[in-house]
Amino acid sequence: MDNKTIYFDNMDSTQMLEPVFDAMKPYFMEKFGNPASLHQFGLDAEDAVTESREKIAGLLRANPEEIVFSGSATESNNSAIFGVAHEAPKGKHHLIVSKVEHHAVLNVMKLLAKKGFEVTFLNVNREGFVDPDDLKKAIRPDTLLFSVVHGNHVIGTVQDLKALGGVCRDSGVLFHTDAAQSFGKTPINVQELPVDLISMNAHKMHGPKGVGALYIRKGVKVGRLMEGGPQENNRRPGTENVPAIVGMAKAAEISIENLEKDNAYMIKLRDRLIGKMLEIPDTHLNGPRGENRMPNNANITFLYIEGEAILMHLSMRGVYVSSGSACSSIALMPSNVLTAIGLKHEEAHGSIRFSFSKLNTLDEVDRAVDHMKAVAEQLRAMSAFVPSKHSEITGAGQTFYKKKKNEL
Repeated sequence: MDNKTIYFDNMDSTQMLEPVFDAMKPYFMEKFGNPASLHQFGLDAEDAVTESREKIAGLLRANPEEIVFSGSATESNNSAIFGVAHEAPKGKHHLIVSKVEHHAVLNVMKLLAKKGFEVTFLNVNREGFVDPDDLKKAIRPDTLLFSVVHGNHVIGTVQDLKALGGVCRDSGVLFHTDAAQSFGKTPINVQELPVDLISMNAHKMHGPKGVGALYIRKGVKVGRLMEGGPQENNRRPGTENVPAIVGMAKAAEISIENLEKDNAYMIKLRDRLIGKMLEIPDTHLNGPRGENRMPNNANITFLYIEGEAILMHLSMRGVYVSSGSACSSIALMPSNVLTAIGLKHEEAHGSIRFSFSKLNTLDEVDRAVDHMKAVAEQLRAMSAFVPSKHSEITGAGQTFYKKKKNEL
């Protein structure tokens, strides 16, 4: 990237680190064998996968056999939920999920509802937290699984896995968490956390795209979704993507080793941006403040202007941000996360997510704020819904404006 470009969309994807790319290179052109082959090239590839599995397991304090590599966190989410449902004991046909999940979880739950499972969609509070008492009330004798996103992909809320997992453990309910955003940025120790299934990926922590992993606690029954060979302990058939797996392990290793230092730096970026953005009139922060927020997330609503217009104008200025997760912003629909925390559609449509990495700078924060101030002023000058323009609107237009203002 050139020095003028400001990339604040790191919750969609991050720039790969050079040490990660260097670790991957030999497995493209030199050690290119199939891990299932018995000759030396195959054994070298198998050793690389085994070593990577051990690294990921060690970072989670898990056993290597509890780690299954996948093609993405989306695949891991599908495998976890569909797999548990496939092996559901008789009489266990109730599932619980929060309303602030990624579509890779929500859509699986909706499909299972069509297939005969009962699904409870759990409310969250204004900051996006699931109340453990609400979870306790939702659990029934036939409840099989509860799923919640650990670090929210839109508003950065970090759920209390220990409290929520404790409720599940006390009730004999399996607990799955989508840690696509939090793995590598938040400590996860499965020896201390009562979590049964964890979905992860690499490209949110400066690793390659197209690779993920699923932690499955020993003893948890998860049916496999595809048929084929015995790869991944007979849980996920198909030749492993060795370079990507090696890259994921290296990225995770670097992220965990530097977690405290990198988080402190990203929090500095985050809080500086939030403070300066909220100086712009008619703005508010979505999600919590402080330690219960992802260190790299800021989600801000800019009233009276459309998020898509903000994205376009910032992009023309070389500032790259998002209106939510890439998977939902393509459809130009208001984020389910933002509506779940109580935002009206107009507010949700005017919300922008700024997400950082350790490669960003304070200077970029200051320049992004300056660009945003100019864009907000420009777009509001063209908007019919800005309160300062109320006196200039008459007749039917005034009635329309008053109605819209009340909706906001």
